[in-house]
Amino acid sequence: MNSIKIQCPAKINLDLKVLNKRPDGFHNIESTMQTINLYDYLTIEIEPASETKIILSGNSNEIPYNESNLVYKSAKLFLQTIKKNICHKIKIHIDKHIPVSAGLAGGSTDAAGTLYGLNKLFDEPLTNDNLHKLCSQLGSDLNVCLQGGRILAKGRGEILNSQPYEEFNLSIIKPINLGISAKEAYIKFSLKNSSDKSRENFVNDLEWAIIDDYKELQFIKNKYPNAIMTGSGSAYYLIGQDFNLEKNYIVINELTSIPFGVTAID
Repeated sequence: MNSIKIQCPAKINLDLKVLNKRPDGFHNIESTMQTINLYDYLTIEIEPASETKIILSGNSNEIPYNESNLVYKSAKLFLQTIKKNICHKIKIHIDKHIPVSAGLAGGSTDAAGTLYGLNKLFDEPLTNDNLHKLCSQLGSDLNVCLQGGRILAKGRGEILNSQPYEEFNLSIIKPINLGISAKEAYIKFSLKNSSDKSRENFVNDLEWAIIDDYKELQFIKNKYPNAIMTGSGSAYYLIGQDFNLEKNYIVINELTSIPFGVTAID
């Protein structure tokens, strides 16, 4: 049996501008994203078997461990791409620390880490460019999580332009019982008047689109005016400042930016 452990970092959006809607139903964006030292960990094991199976497990009761998980889809796409004749049992344990449905790319980074880890275990049949192509098929944030550092992402998020890395400290806050899907945030963005001048007050267009609907987000913004929502929410971050402990909120202080993406660790 071969195994590997992969460290999968969260990301934040330092800014996020939503542009036009695409023919495929998604939106083009321009967003500066930055990986941070908040990690999920994957333990991936492979062994020859009579039939190919992908078996997921983990420490979180907030995510599924079946075919609907992006990690499962990632592993399946990898196997379809390399077209190995030998069947394998693939076991992936997800040790989750990144809050779910928070705009921190927890699912995306785990999926990118799965591609990266399986490629290592199968003696790297795919190039880095190949891995990025698979990432772009699976979602909008996988490419950023695979590469890491500070990146200006365009298109759906798969067109990457590396930016000079800057080290900084940050903290994160998220309502415990509020998760917001990207689908919901983009639908609400589409329903708003894009010429509304209040949009100019927000670094993240999706924050502008959804904040009026959630008292939890309004609480954060009122108490911490400099806080910025990441992605489609519901997490916010502060640069160079800690959040106070708040009832019914997850607070993670003393984080930093990092110059890398998913990586193998001992």
